[in-house]
Amino acid sequence: MATDTPLVSFAVLLVALWFLFAAALYFAEQRAADPVIRTFGEALYWGIAAFSTAGIADMPSARLSQAIGGAWIVLGSMIFFGIIVATVTGYFMRRLQRPVHRLVETIEYNLEHLQELSVEELDLLKETVDSLILHMERIKQREPEDPDH
Repeated sequence: MATDTPLVSFAVLLVALWFLFAAALYFAEQRAADPVIRTFGEALYWGIAAFSTAGIADMPSARLSQAIGGAWIVLGSMIFFGIIVATVTGYFMRRLQRPVHRLVETIEYNLEHLQELSVEELDLLKETVDSLILHMERIKQREPEDPDH
């Protein structure tokens, strides 16, 4: 499911932090004698322009606003570009993994999250594990025993 991917989690985190930092920047700027950012909408725009390296027309006037903006630029850029790097890396690394590793990782993931699985999902997991055990037993029956092991 799409909501289980890191991409969605990071995107939600990025948007939440964008609103939080924009609000902090807006309120800090309102304490300045001559605020550069006068509306919350301007603070939102400034937040996008700042971390996306698109350029910023005006620097906030209050020292606190500048500190908040600087923290947002660093944190927002790390999350934004981190999402891109992680997504691209995950896409290419998945192709390099053997299918057996993906199967084992999926089973391990489900075992770690048993309490979150529905009865139907647990039944499917049980059927899958039972099928794997039967398959393994058939393979063992076909192979002659090695006396050295």
